[in-house]
Amino acid sequence: METDFTKLKAHDNANCSTMIVGKNASATGRVLIGHNEDDNGSFVQVHKMPRMQHKEGEVLTFADGDAVIPQVGETYAYQWSEVRSDPAESFADSYINEWGVAIVTDSCICSRTDPNDPPKAGLGYGLRSLIAERARTAREGVRIAAELVEKYGYISSRSYHICDKDEAWVVQIPIGHRVAARRVGDDEIYYIPNWFTIHQIDFEDTENYYASPDLISYAINKGFYIPKTADYSDFDFASVYQGEGSELPTNILRSRQAWGVITGKRFPERRVFSIKAERKYGIEDIKKVLRTHYEGSREEVESGVSPSPHRFSVCNSRTVESLIVEFAENPDLTVIYRTNLRPCTSPYVPWYLGSAKLPKGYEWIGPKASKVSHFTPDAGEFVLNDEHAFWAFKLLQSLTDFDYHFCESMLTPEIERLEAQYALMKPEIERMYSELKKTSPECARGFLTQYTAAVNQEAWDWAKRMWTEISSAKWKQYEDKWRSEFKFEE
Repeated sequence: METDFTKLKAHDNANCSTMIVGKNASATGRVLIGHNEDDNGSFVQVHKMPRMQHKEGEVLTFADGDAVIPQVGETYAYQWSEVRSDPAESFADSYINEWGVAIVTDSCICSRTDPNDPPKAGLGYGLRSLIAERARTAREGVRIAAELVEKYGYISSRSYHICDKDEAWVVQIPIGHRVAARRVGDDEIYYIPNWFTIHQIDFEDTENYYASPDLISYAINKGFYIPKTADYSDFDFASVYQGEGSELPTNILRSRQAWGVITGKRFPERRVFSIKAERKYGIEDIKKVLRTHYEGSREEVESGVSPSPHRFSVCNSRTVESLIVEFAENPDLTVIYRTNLRPCTSPYVPWYLGSAKLPKGYEWIGPKASKVSHFTPDAGEFVLNDEHAFWAFKLLQSLTDFDYHFCESMLTPEIERLEAQYALMKPEIERMYSELKKTSPECARGFLTQYTAAVNQEAWDWAKRMWTEISSAKWKQYEDKWRSEFKFEE
């Protein structure tokens, strides 16, 4: 008998989703990665941190851990989406650096720990920024992550997804000092909700796997793993290190539905790591997965005062940002397609990595101040401010929550129109950049800056316009209904 998931309660601590396409499975010929960031009551701003030189003896500390980490002599430039919330979110931000190395993460709740052997507080929030500022490739990012976790410890259980144009790696970290990593095959598709997905590890294949030296011995000593074979061939990382609590309806449903959208058929309820691609996958395929609400399936749920499809879905009520990274040979031309809040109520707007500065209205605190205050945001940040683009999208999204299906009928054609416009412009934008770069790289980057600013301003204006149009249409609907029911005379 199948479980009736519509009668189960959602789990509010597990909702993020990540999809990866290997370069040979990709329509672009390069790795693709998409991610939904899901958090409660959060605000998102975007930052750029420049390349910097550092003095000998500088150290780094982070408010959510006790690690004291020596700074390197030079750190790379990077861009990141910062999730601001009260209380603060330690594990929410997404990064991409000047070399085109992207980092996104998913919670993998309830990793197994020994209560008699508590790990050091070590690292938490700061790990992804350390990778972003130090790694020139995804593979180097894996090495950096492993070295830092093994030395300082990690305070959460999480799956890191570290990608560049050629390689995609999954780094899974239980609470403590150990790491398991596996490369997504070039011809593979990967998806994760919020549980560990690495199973068997080929310890001899260092090109495609990494494991901390004591990954197995520690599990044996703590009683997490009782070997059934002398060569440990039955060792399954996810089963050994995942504690109770990960088999949540939201994880099961999102995994099944996402894989169903990816493959076009019913997919087993199991923790698959990846599958061999049977065709080429592009940006639109990832959008479809990140936007899914279980449309047309038995798991489509309507809840709340008015019909809403966001319970248990990949695109859900807690989604504060969705992004897709389209890598390019030249990192300047790498595009981060971002939505403001849920991808069902916002277009994926292009942000060129080579832009010299950020669009106006998408950052309200500078990057250095933001880092300092991340865990202590000012209450004034959470008050409506029409100078912040976030609020226009927030108001639009809030409006759709009253009657999603009515609003969606007006929003979807508009979103499709804007995204088609961006796709049509992309070859010409990149041609003009290449022409300008021949004589002036500075002018070429200035051109990308202007274009990124223009399309994001357009999206901001669009959100304000759609709020007005939908409000007016909904009011007209109510007015017509009232007149019909109460037979008001003119």
